[in-house]
Amino acid sequence: MTLRELAERLHCRLDGDAAIEVTRVTGIEHAGPGDLTFIANPKYHGFLETTRAAAVLVTPGVPRPANGPALLVCDRPYLAFAQALGLLVQASLPEPGIDPTSVVAADAQVGSGVSIGALAVVGAGARIGDRTVLFPGVVVGPGAVVGADCVIHARVSVRERVRIGDRVVVQDGAVIGSDGFGFARQQDGTHLKIPQHADVVIEDDVEIGANTTIDRPAVGETRIHRGAKIDNLVQVAHGVTIGQRTLLAAQVGVAGSTVIEDDVTLAGQVGVAGHLRIGKGVIATAQTGIPNSVDPGTLISGYPAIPNRDWLKSSAVFRNLPALKKRVVELERRLAELEEKLHACPPSSEG
Repeated sequence: MTLRELAERLHCRLDGDAAIEVTRVTGIEHAGPGDLTFIANPKYHGFLETTRAAAVLVTPGVPRPANGPALLVCDRPYLAFAQALGLLVQASLPEPGIDPTSVVAADAQVGSGVSIGALAVVGAGARIGDRTVLFPGVVVGPGAVVGADCVIHARVSVRERVRIGDRVVVQDGAVIGSDGFGFARQQDGTHLKIPQHADVVIEDDVEIGANTTIDRPAVGETRIHRGAKIDNLVQVAHGVTIGQRTLLAAQVGVAGSTVIEDDVTLAGQVGVAGHLRIGKGVIATAQTGIPNSVDPGTLISGYPAIPNRDWLKSSAVFRNLPALKKRVVELERRLAELEEKLHACPPSSEG
């Protein structure tokens, strides 16, 4: 694709030779002839002088070096970079068809243009939407629904009666609709399993990462709303609601019956206790522990979670704790010496 075509498709202003061919998208440190790269952080501007890339996506006001690469100027270079990947990198999806080693129930409904890979299983009464891809080893349980244009990667388990919308991507090894962790303690101290038979609903345009688990509840539903993106190794417990456009990074854990509202970001290894409400637009930095509900729009850190600014101040104190302890010990020693002197030499009384 020429830079002229690429600039038109990405709605960028072009500064450079419009006839240059671009064949690949890569990072600026490794880019070579024919490559497109981007700069979203000003600290990388120095690479413009040395990069061998054919073109660089930049924000307005970045000057083009003499004899440097062409510039594609736009307000959001990282977004344009993502769009360019979609234009220049072809997805390697299998051709439509049902592999002879797969097992598709007689009453399952399979749409047009569907691809079902080797050793995949589609259970009784399940429905698979048009152009959806099931990679090898996928299991879609009885009565489950998978919408149109979905990509379900290898060894994913979509349990019975789970409902998945359109354009959903599920990465390898994820389990959707596994039993929630529910037990009632009996008089003899043993634990009686609470049957987990309620619904799991994944709305349109959701992505679910590899080896992530989304549990079903005993009653009600677990629901992932439209446009949410969930990373690898995330645990979403029974009865949880995840809001629209919410981002859950790797190793996040959300306990049962918690509601996470729209546009929330939970960074890596954040833990959320059960029966809470995390307000719209909340951002929790990595390894935050959230034991209480959080007001909308709050930036939080630490455990227990507190406003990020307070956590930064507290963490600065933590670094000084050894020195502070040493000072306290020394002050206590000096105070004890003064008290001993006072007892040894009591003040004299006149008269």
